[in-house]
Amino acid sequence: MPETKDKILDTAERLFGEQGFGATSLRHIIAEAGVNLAAVHYHFGSKEELLDAVVVRKLAPINAERLALLDKAAARNSGAPVGVEQFLEAFLWPALRRAAQDAAFTKLLGRLHAEGLMPRVVVNNFREVAARFLGGIRQALPSLPDDEVVWRIHFMIGAMAHTLKGPPDFPGVMVGPAIDPKTQLRWMIAFLSAGFHAPATQPAVYGEVKG
Repeated sequence: MPETKDKILDTAERLFGEQGFGATSLRHIIAEAGVNLAAVHYHFGSKEELLDAVVVRKLAPINAERLALLDKAAARNSGAPVGVEQFLEAFLWPALRRAAQDAAFTKLLGRLHAEGLMPRVVVNNFREVAARFLGGIRQALPSLPDDEVVWRIHFMIGAMAHTLKGPPDFPGVMVGPAIDPKTQLRWMIAFLSAGFHAPATQPAVYGEVKG
């Protein structure tokens, strides 16, 4: 039984990543995996539940590592608030490291973003991490309004997702060879921490924007 379940998960992950969730049918998955439809329904129920299982299998260890890194940072700080840079390292590093080791899952995440399925993934897999991160950033940056904290975290997640999809691809611009995950982490923390530490913004201060 476990072998059949893993075979379905492996095949679904590959096909969802190559073709997209919408374009991949359960019949295609069972044909590639060499199992019958009853096995999919027995283990997962539906295509949507199969997608959740594919994502959870990879994201659960990443999120567990994130929480463990936050726990270590809190212990090192001896009761003082965890800093923004520590939060960024704890959130980004497990994902960047996994992306470097697992091209198939990185491709799948790119497909989910393109198909607009990431909100579903976030709701189903990030509740504990999101609550911990949001609460910690609020504590680290008490002068920022809550809605601006939430938007800055939203911008951070977008930057991470874009980075996980691959290196920069600007027409006519050479960016050199791919960089290793530790360099990605260092550059992202420098960029994102500057954004988080920026003072709260005021309306209608940029050019002709009159919000």
